[in-house]
This record gives sequence, structure tokens and C-alpha cells, in this order.
Amino acid sequence: MAILGSFATVRSQVPATPGFAAAIAYVEALLAPGSAGRARLAALAPGTSARIELGGGAFAMEQAYLTKPRAEGFFESHRRHIDVQVVVEGEEVMEVIDAGRIAPAGPFQEERDFQAYPPATGTLVARFGPGDVAVYFPADVHQPSLRAGEAAVLVRKTVVKVPVA
Repeated sequence: MAILGSFATVRSQVPATPGFAAAIAYVEALLAPGSAGRARLAALAPGTSARIELGGGAFAMEQAYLTKPRAEGFFESHRRHIDVQVVVEGEEVMEVIDAGRIAPAGPFQEERDFQAYPPATGTLVARFGPGDVAVYFPADVHQPSLRAGEAAVLVRKTVVKVPVA
């Protein structure tokens, strides 16, 4: 099941693989006040993203976006990568459900490493703020980027894609 919590807590719980080592080093640098990574993320225009190559077969997608209502969100999972989602600025809600409790919506998109799912009930719902992390494994069907309140807020976040060992 997913690992959720502060960066300090999550870093002690992830496997010691080259991909996770690269992810942890990158996130640690990104969260440091005044770091080059933090400045790069702060410069992203809302609605854009940038891919950052890391070691160990991992890469990061730095993102800036407005949170959305649940009705506009979607559930997803991945087979080849584990998501390490880190909120740097703003606040959002994410939901997660075990893949054994929901049927896919359509075929797996191999080139995107993406499986879509229909709306779900009975999910775990968590609120994330700066420095909070979610690690989603292939069995974790997740829906990120949701509004934590009535209004949309700007979120600056990174999603590190760690290869499945």
C-alpha cells in the first residue's frame, strides 16, 4: 500500500534501490530553501511542467497547476514506475484505492505507462501541504491534484518516477 507522510518519515521507509536513492537526493535538494531546484520550480508558469533526469533510471516531472474539483479528476496507476509525489507549495487532496478493489477503464497505455480508472468510492483521502509526500506503487490507484477547499489553489509539486525493481 502507499506510503504517506512527511519527507523525513517517508525517506526512512522506501526501499534502498538506486532509483529511490536518486529520488531522495533530488527531493532533499528541491525542498531546501534557496536551492536551485526550488528556484526552477518556482519559475514554472501555472499549467506547465518540466522533466528532470535523475540517476538510477528515475526522472522527475516538476509541475505547477491549479487544483481541481473531484469531478474533474481521474484515477490512475502505473506498471513500470512508482510515483513519489511531493508537494512543495500549496495544498491538495489525493485519494488512493487498492487496484484489487476497482476495475480499469479501458486498456493499459504502454507508451505512457498509464492505466485509467473510473470514479471510485471507499478511497483513502489525504490532504497534502508543503513537504508532504505520497509514494504510490503499481497496486495503488491514485487521484492527485484535487482541491482541498472550495477554491482552486496553485500547487508546485514534483512527481518522481522510480522504476519498479
